[in-house]
Amino acid sequence: MYSEWASLSSLIHNGNEENFSVLGKFPMAEGKTVAISVVKHLAGNLGISQAAEPSPLTTDREVLWCMEVVCFGLSLPLSEHDTIRDCVFVYCEWLSALHPIPKISVPKPVCEDPNLYARKMINHFHNLFVPRKGEGHDVINRQAVLCHRVLRTLQTLAQVSNRMNRETWESLLLFLLAINDTLLGPPTVKDDVGDQLCERVLSVLFEVWLLACSRCFPSPPLWKTFREMCMNWRHRMALIEQWNRANLVLTSKLLEFMYGPSFPELKVSEEDAQLIPCGMGNDCVAQAWFRFLHCIGNPVDLCHPAIISQTQKFLQFAITSEDVVDPYQHPCLTQLPKIFSKAIRGIAVLVDSFLGMPKASLIGLTSGRTTTSHSATTTNSGPSSTSSLSSVLSTLGQDTRPPLAPARPKCNSILHMFGEWLFEAAHIGCHGSSHISDNSRLGEASTKRPSSLLLDGSVRKSIGSGNSLGIQGMMVNASPSFSPASSQPASLNDATELPPSLTIEKFESGRAEALGALCRIFCAKKTGEEILPVYLARFYLALQQGLKIPEDKSGDARICGEVLSSIILNSSDLFRLDLDGVQVLVPYVLDALEVVLPDKELSPKSPYVSKTELRRASIHILLSMLVLPLHFQTLPIRELSTGSDKNYTPLTFIQLKPRLMNLLINALQVESDPQNTQMLLGGLLLSVQDAAAYEEMEQGIQLDQGQDTPSNLLSSASDTMSSHSLSDYRSLTEDLPELQEGDAAFGNLYYDYPCRLSKNSAHALFVQATYLVCHRLMSSWKSDLNVSLAALELLAGLARTHIRKTDDLECKRAVKWLCDYVAQQCSRPPPAHSKDLHSSIVAAFQTAATWLSAHPFLLHDKECLTTVLEVVELGISGTKSQGKPGEPIKMKEEKELKPASMRVRDAAEALLTVILEQVGYFPSPCGAESLSSLLDEAALLRHCRSPSSLTPPFHRNCSNSILNEQYKGSSPLHHFRYFVIENSTMLALLEEPLGVADEQDSQPTVTLLIRGPFGRHAWSMQLRHLPRHKSGSKYHAPNPGRPIPMGEAPVRSDIKPRYFPESVDRIPLCKVDHSIPSLESTFVEDEKSSMEHSHLARLMERQVAAEAAAVQKSKALLEQIRDSGGQVECTPPPVCHEFQTARLFLSHFGFLSSESLKEPLNSPIAPLMALDINQTGFSNDLETLDGISCRTCDTVHLFYVRARQKTAEEILANVNSSSTVNPHFLEFLSSLGWPVSVHKHSGWSGHVSTSWRVTESQSGFDLPVSDHGGSLYNGESKVLYWADVNSEIAFVVPTLKSQKFMDTISTDGSLTSGDLSSGPASFDRSFSDKSYITPVPVPPEKPMRTFSLDLERQQQLAQQDGSVTCSAGSGASCNPNEIMPPAPPPPTRQKRLGRQGPGSLYTSGGDTKVLVIWLESFEDWIHVPIGDLLNSMVTGLEGGARPNERESFVIFLHALQTGLLRVKLQGPSGRMTIATPLVDGMVVSRRVLGTLVRQTSLNMCRRRRLENDTYHPPHVRRRLKIQEMTQKYMIKMSEPELYTYLFSSPPS
Repeated sequence: MYSEWASLSSLIHNGNEENFSVLGKFPMAEGKTVAISVVKHLAGNLGISQAAEPSPLTTDREVLWCMEVVCFGLSLPLSEHDTIRDCVFVYCEWLSALHPIPKISVPKPVCEDPNLYARKMINHFHNLFVPRKGEGHDVINRQAVLCHRVLRTLQTLAQVSNRMNRETWESLLLFLLAINDTLLGPPTVKDDVGDQLCERVLSVLFEVWLLACSRCFPSPPLWKTFREMCMNWRHRMALIEQWNRANLVLTSKLLEFMYGPSFPELKVSEEDAQLIPCGMGNDCVAQAWFRFLHCIGNPVDLCHPAIISQTQKFLQFAITSEDVVDPYQHPCLTQLPKIFSKAIRGIAVLVDSFLGMPKASLIGLTSGRTTTSHSATTTNSGPSSTSSLSSVLSTLGQDTRPPLAPARPKCNSILHMFGEWLFEAAHIGCHGSSHISDNSRLGEASTKRPSSLLLDGSVRKSIGSGNSLGIQGMMVNASPSFSPASSQPASLNDATELPPSLTIEKFESGRAEALGALCRIFCAKKTGEEILPVYLARFYLALQQGLKIPEDKSGDARICGEVLSSIILNSSDLFRLDLDGVQVLVPYVLDALEVVLPDKELSPKSPYVSKTELRRASIHILLSMLVLPLHFQTLPIRELSTGSDKNYTPLTFIQLKPRLMNLLINALQVESDPQNTQMLLGGLLLSVQDAAAYEEMEQGIQLDQGQDTPSNLLSSASDTMSSHSLSDYRSLTEDLPELQEGDAAFGNLYYDYPCRLSKNSAHALFVQATYLVCHRLMSSWKSDLNVSLAALELLAGLARTHIRKTDDLECKRAVKWLCDYVAQQCSRPPPAHSKDLHSSIVAAFQTAATWLSAHPFLLHDKECLTTVLEVVELGISGTKSQGKPGEPIKMKEEKELKPASMRVRDAAEALLTVILEQVGYFPSPCGAESLSSLLDEAALLRHCRSPSSLTPPFHRNCSNSILNEQYKGSSPLHHFRYFVIENSTMLALLEEPLGVADEQDSQPTVTLLIRGPFGRHAWSMQLRHLPRHKSGSKYHAPNPGRPIPMGEAPVRSDIKPRYFPESVDRIPLCKVDHSIPSLESTFVEDEKSSMEHSHLARLMERQVAAEAAAVQKSKALLEQIRDSGGQVECTPPPVCHEFQTARLFLSHFGFLSSESLKEPLNSPIAPLMALDINQTGFSNDLETLDGISCRTCDTVHLFYVRARQKTAEEILANVNSSSTVNPHFLEFLSSLGWPVSVHKHSGWSGHVSTSWRVTESQSGFDLPVSDHGGSLYNGESKVLYWADVNSEIAFVVPTLKSQKFMDTISTDGSLTSGDLSSGPASFDRSFSDKSYITPVPVPPEKPMRTFSLDLERQQQLAQQDGSVTCSAGSGASCNPNEIMPPAPPPPTRQKRLGRQGPGSLYTSGGDTKVLVIWLESFEDWIHVPIGDLLNSMVTGLEGGARPNERESFVIFLHALQTGLLRVKLQGPSGRMTIATPLVDGMVVSRRVLGTLVRQTSLNMCRRRRLENDTYHPPHVRRRLKIQEMTQKYMIKMSEPELYTYLFSSPPS
């Protein structure tokens, strides 16, 4: 930089002639006498002890003579302290001549030419700072006090003076350099004047130099001298502190004007911020910043004592000292490790500042008052990267550090500036390097710029060739300047020549700082940014050396030193970026992770490194490597340096899979931190599902090729394990180690348990994951809610994973463990029962339901079924009927109903319903979109046999208004009888038979619509005397003829019935008999009773007369027939076609017994209650009930963000064409669910206006779209849908058009959830308005489904009456009568509902917003307008609340050039909001991306519901609605009135 300029160092070393006084020519005694007398008189006029007076010196000769005396006085021994003090006072007062207002005591000649005299005085001050030998500690302290006074005066002069010219400024700067060199150049001696003044003189030098840069920029010779002097003081800690201080202040100012106010601010203390003068220009700041940065030379020299001690002062000390043989053996050099570490840490902070990650705290970097002590033992300071990460990752997988600045400079720019130093520091202590001499290194490395090394020789050739081996060529052909040898002289490797405190291990902290900074630089690479291959080569070589595990003195190589810790903590993004050739580091990183993760007791060497944070960073790196083996498969991994081994065989990625899986399993076994455990669980599920998807894909390819399945890399498990039946459970478990927390046998689970399985197979991973997670869940995770939820989410994911040859045993074991977990949690003592505990139990029940629905064969096993039902009983009642062995069985009526909580009971009821209704039957023939029947009252009436029920007539051209007016009052509800059973189930009974009228098959028929907590179900029953297959048979036996009548008349005995025996009349009456009054006597006083008695008597007489007349008529008819000699033909009675089947059904099912009709003591509602359908609002409430789904419903909105897009309009327009999106994005959409037509879909469609109903499509909505980028699934015509027995989820891709459509819906009163309750009865509309929808066509290969009761004649009846058929496909809906649920009125009982809005009955806990955003440029995630995008995510479930950006979950996806995808999660801060399996920073493959995103979205919503205190499960909301309707519409009747109601006809 200053090679063409002359240095002024010789002037400083040889001294200035102006520093010597003429009195020095005379003996000391005479000179001392003159000085004492003259100085004392001069000081008397200064106003110190008396008022100041004008100076008697009036001429230049007088002033110059006195200055000669003062100059001599400043050089007197410290014993003459008073004289020296007066000399200091005199000059300090006279220097005020340069102030705006000089003091009165300043001589006139000095005021007239202040710069000339000031330069002389400043030079004379040098004598004060010269150390005196042989002085005591107290005397040195006095000298230090006077020196402080001079420094303060000069500093003030530089700040306030506006009269100093360039010569004076240069004299001042040269003086400061001279005194610093005088005090700091020699080796440090404790408590000498240099030690006491070290920090002060350096601070004044740097502060005044910065002032000079603003007032009078120093000349190049001064800068060169400043640099050379600083390099002589590098053995002083204070120099590095002041250097860091100046660099930070200048960098803060530099960033401000280079990158603007939006760039993250580098905050410095207010005191340091004042170092920069207000008028300092931007160009001046930039020039000063670069010069100050290089003022100490190469900071890496600090790790080389031989270089630091190669100064004149050290050589002089070595010559004069008897103890020091070589200069580098001086004791003061023992501080070099600390100095080196602080210098590299200062550079690292500058790097972080340019990256936009300024340190939150810079304490210890620019101040170190305690570091001047010299101790023989040194403690290595931890890396800045580790100390700055103390608060990293406070939530699961999320990095809480501030994001990198979007406007940060490119990596190449930062490396041009700091790369040479950092690379050199990163290579110190590396073995096997060819070293170069110190002299050549001093001559070359200090003068050659980093940028000049980039294109030397073969490096330039390699870059120009553009071949795939460019990076490897860089590593082999790099010039000597790039060699690790340039980082270390030969003398440093020779441990025998160095003191123990200067061995290379002592400099590990500084090396760790350098490697950490390099990792942060390369991990700050932007999308599409290119880094020079030469820098990548050097970086990979540095990491290769840093990742090597050093041998400890104790012989234990498995330690985690500071270097390894720094690399791991700062390399989380290493494999998440598109760094060219970064895969060559995979084996080395894997070696390092195998040191950190499996060792539970591993403690980092540095005390500043948290073990939890170190393990978390290691897990982040591991999660970015899990998918590499199956992605790259047999691709070889090139070795960075193969050496002379010609037979070296490179590793392939697939060979690393067993090590990765082993590491993952072992890390999960020993992990104790909850957040780390959840991250590992997410990685484990990723590994299982990725392996399963890969095997399924490979199997499909092999089947397509018609080849036999070979032993591929991920072959299925061996038949040894798969052939075990459930009966082998006991024999197999005998081979398993007894897993206990901390058990040594558990540490070898990967090798011990699945030894009979292929370790690479998905089956083996499935077995390991199930076995490990279940045991850890039972032993150590049960007390932590988040870990328990993550484990249960993993088990649910395993249940949904399709694995070939899955063993029944593993599935049974998993369900058994889940049941044991629930039982163990429920059996905990009452103080342990909390909301978190019950949330984990609820999640366990949901997971069990997932396992049973995915593996229905489990219920065929008696033991498994018993275990599940016992746990269901435990959840519902709080106890089990079968207690401990030997205890009697408790019957249901003997147990007291005490569940752990109502939430637990509700979850157990849901599981019981799944077992009874869904396991083995899901999905239904109509698809997974509905668990309920698609039939309602209107649909049933259209298929009744009775013509009277088919009103109004079905005519396509009649308008709805005409129909409603013409057939006013003909609601389908009036044909049904409505009852509520047990205050939880609503029955709608239709007594009309279904299907085509058939006189030969007129059986008592009843059709039921059962609306319960778990959906709506349609039953049709007939009372038959014969089975259906026999009822139509006709017997053609020969006619036996009529029997011969018997002519004998029967003997008739005339017996008169008596109420009492005849002996009663013979018993005389007694007085007691007369005590009972006669019936007539009771009517004497009661007129009303008398009238009733008379009326009853008349009725009896009339009945007696009628019966007598009928008897006489019958006798007369018989006599007439007998007289005519004819015979009477016996004929059967006519067939009855009308039945009171509702009464029969209720009676046969026991609802009309006396016991059933009694009102319970604990409830005011009888078990059977009739409902009044004529009350206003009944149809609306019934429609609302049908609109409450029996499953949870969630919505995920997907967006595609192109590079540098920041507005919602641009983002929403991307999906209109496939040319504007990545093809992998469309592939990802297809893997989320199956496409369904919104208008034919009976499930959740993403908005309440189109969900759970089948509507007529609006014009243009169902037109096919040939070219789209996902806009087809914007919710207008189609969405992507997925469902299981517990939940529904819709995936919507919003567009500008769909946003306008939603705005239209929000303004249309007929479609908004808030206005659905208005208007005419919904069932009236459903009967009239929806009768004309064309039935959905049935594919030829699908079976037809009709509403006839005769299953053998379905197709015939369908052809005769045109029944609506149903498609069994998963994407089509078959209900043309599904109606839109209106907004319900506020529920009467809101124990946990809280405040509710229009959509509260649909969600009862808020709508969770989940966004999946595909990023072309990863850095754009910080600019995505989440708040604006929420406006296009209306679902109708918001309840009037405005969507909150902070409450939304965001899953960012970024496609890497390798074909993998990087994941970033963003969500609200909560105790259990961040769900698995996706983890922030995880790298996943395209094979499982859709599955993982879907599962994560579901788990996010599920966790949010568990956390919400006001949430009710769907079946509870349905039950509450039924109870509300019961309270509003029940008919209070006595038992006789109920019987009368049942015998009467339905109201019309």
